[in-house]
Order: sequence, then C-alpha cells, then structure tokens
Amino acid sequence: MTLKKKNDFFYVCSLIEYIARRTNNRRGAIVAALREEGIRKQLYDAKANHCLSFEQVGDELIEQYQIEQGDFDTITDCKYQIPGFQDIGGLYSIMVEDCAKPGEEVSELMNIFASFISDEISDFQTDVYYQNPSYLECSYKAGYLLD
Repeated sequence: MTLKKKNDFFYVCSLIEYIARRTNNRRGAIVAALREEGIRKQLYDAKANHCLSFEQVGDELIEQYQIEQGDFDTITDCKYQIPGFQDIGGLYSIMVEDCAKPGEEVSELMNIFASFISDEISDFQTDVYYQNPSYLECSYKAGYLLD
C-alpha cells in the first residue's frame, strides 16, 4: 500500500470512528450507512477533506446518509481516559493494511468495522484498544478474543 493510500485509509477510519462517537452508534452501523460506494468516495475525497475539520465532514455525512442517533455510548460513563478518535482510526487502518489482500482493502475495512472486534475495541472500560495490533488481527481472524 502506498503512503498516500495509507493516509487516506487512516483518514477514513478516523472519520468513521468520529461519526460513530458523535452519533453513539456501533462502527459497523456507520459503514453500513455509508456502504461501499460511500467509503470509496470518502477515500477519493480524503486528500481534499484533510483540510477540513472532522466536525464539518462528519456533520455533512451524518446529514447526507441520514445517520440517526444511536444508543451505543461507550464514552460517557467511562472512568478512564478515552483514546482520541484518530488514535483508534490509526489502529483500524493498521488492521486494514495488514489483513486485506491487495485490491480488497475497502471490503476488509467494512468487515473489520462490522465484526465483533470493533465493539471490543470500542469498550473503553477495558484495555483491548491498547493491545498490540497483531493480537487484535489474530483475534479478528479467529472470531473471538484470544487468550
């Protein structure tokens, strides 16, 4: 994957995380709303959208894709410091890069965000999001958190 492509995936993964937090939705609900076409469009627009705030782009996508407010709030009652949405976006982009076959990155992104591992990463009451990306990737592929 080229550096530009890595940066674009980092941006889009961070954007998905931002929108999910903003709307209290599971990350899989956001990728389902955007669908493959929307994710591809965001990857295409990433170079230009890097200049805009996540708030602006997020608000536009929430409106455009009619993303409703959900009830998956993993932040409000958390007793620990929450990692930034870009920190988590970086984790997801590493997983996409490592797990996807060439040319299948968008599909793998959607699969990762829709899988159980995304909810585990989003549970900020645990330390799953701090785990080594290799452990998270192996757990994702296994379908459960490995011991």
